[in-house]
Amino acid sequence: MKPETAELKTKELTINMGPQHPATHGVLRLVLQLDGETVVKCTPYIGYLHRGIEKLAENRTYLSTIPLTDRLDYISSMSNNVGYAVAVEKLFGIEAPERAKYIRTIVAEMTRISSHILWLATHALDIGAMTVFLYSFREREWILDLFEMVCGARLTTSFARIGGVRNDITQEFIDSLYEFTLQFPKRIEEYETLIDQNRIWLKRTKDIGVISAEEAINWGLTGATLRGSGVNYDVRKFAPYDAYDKVEFDVPLGTKGDVYDRYRCRMEELRQSNRIIKQCLEQLPRGPILAPDAPKFTLPPKHKILNDMEAMIHQFVLITKGPMSAPKGEVYVATEVPKGELGYYFVSDGTGRPYRMRLRAPSFVHASVLPRLCEGALIADVIANIGTIDIVLGECDR
Repeated sequence: MKPETAELKTKELTINMGPQHPATHGVLRLVLQLDGETVVKCTPYIGYLHRGIEKLAENRTYLSTIPLTDRLDYISSMSNNVGYAVAVEKLFGIEAPERAKYIRTIVAEMTRISSHILWLATHALDIGAMTVFLYSFREREWILDLFEMVCGARLTTSFARIGGVRNDITQEFIDSLYEFTLQFPKRIEEYETLIDQNRIWLKRTKDIGVISAEEAINWGLTGATLRGSGVNYDVRKFAPYDAYDKVEFDVPLGTKGDVYDRYRCRMEELRQSNRIIKQCLEQLPRGPILAPDAPKFTLPPKHKILNDMEAMIHQFVLITKGPMSAPKGEVYVATEVPKGELGYYFVSDGTGRPYRMRLRAPSFVHASVLPRLCEGALIADVIANIGTIDIVLGECDR
């Protein structure tokens, strides 16, 4: 056979990517059928964590389920806490005080910044940009220090309460966070200087993983993964909760719906979250941090507990007499967490425990779109597509 007429023949190959692959962002397993370097078929498999959080909640009070929400998307514990508290408050007909609403909005947007920073660091590292990983952890460490200052924890916070928050924020925290809002815009510019117009970054993200607005809606995508396709949907705008109706912010949108557009959306969201936090700090009202009805089914505020024995007695009363009963019925409440729309669905039988709790986790929905993004693309683009949907397997295997 002459060299100019020779054809390169490839054999179809089936490989496993994961569940112990560093670029799958958790125990995600992808079974890939390859023709050379082209992905013919992509089949995602989840379920390796065996969490059972929805089932565990049926045997706990509404209060004691809060620590479980930390472990969903463990990068966004504060946002999970806030979403859960807002949902249970709607079920019980309770409204948190204004100061508590502002505080919850602040910590939720701090979480968005922390989550997006970690996403940027790992997504860039997967594609081959290591420097931005080192830069971004500088600001994430600052955010985690602030979390520790407000509640004593850095990762699994359990800060929000049904009817408010666990404890008030200090002036030292407010001053440090305000200083962060002044410094952070310059840091975002540093991230963008590193990769925004880098030719390798553009080659790996432009026109990769393209999904149209109509397809994104049909697949149930939310958050920046949806808005990168140009769909103007944000729960904070369309169904505002806490203090989101009292602050001004824009919703960044993409045009093509490719990896680069989703990257740009999240980078602009960093600026908008910083803007929201600054407004909340400037408008922060004085007043209580727990609703009057909250102590009926939750622990009293920290300053009202005289000693450990009193706390034990209070908890004993909750166990023996039972927590406050919820109205019978069902409720679904959605909030905008860093990865998209997080929904809590409760079925109440009138007791102090949920008869059924169901979660609408954005990572679970987004993992299902991987075949649509990857099939027909190169195997190298699979890594970019996993990073662009920003998933955490903790809330997939809930």
